[in-house]
Amino acid sequence: MYNYKAKIIAVYDGDTVTAVVDLGFLHSQEMKLRLFGIDTPEMRGPEKVEGKKVRDIVREKILNKEVEIKSYKDKQGKYGRYLATIIVDGVDLNQWLVDNGHAEVYLP
Repeated sequence: MYNYKAKIIAVYDGDTVTAVVDLGFLHSQEMKLRLFGIDTPEMRGPEKVEGKKVRDIVREKILNKEVEIKSYKDKQGKYGRYLATIIVDGVDLNQWLVDNGHAEVYLP
């Protein structure tokens, strides 16, 4: 597991975000991240209303904020996203979403 500082610049849904990640040595990169170990309601189909609600909660918590990310394996998943846990203001967002009923535990 690797730790990085990042700024969240977009939130697609409850478990997919885009971040500018500080890789060190004055180098940063924009990356899509999939929140590791959780699954949130989809933005389409029968879960659409709940999916938008969770997306908006995640936006409120992290959009345009500096966060810490903990990446797993430093490689991309099947949709080109890096798996990560997001820590904002000392709180593990992934676990917070599960604890507050906005996500389910999901281990691929």
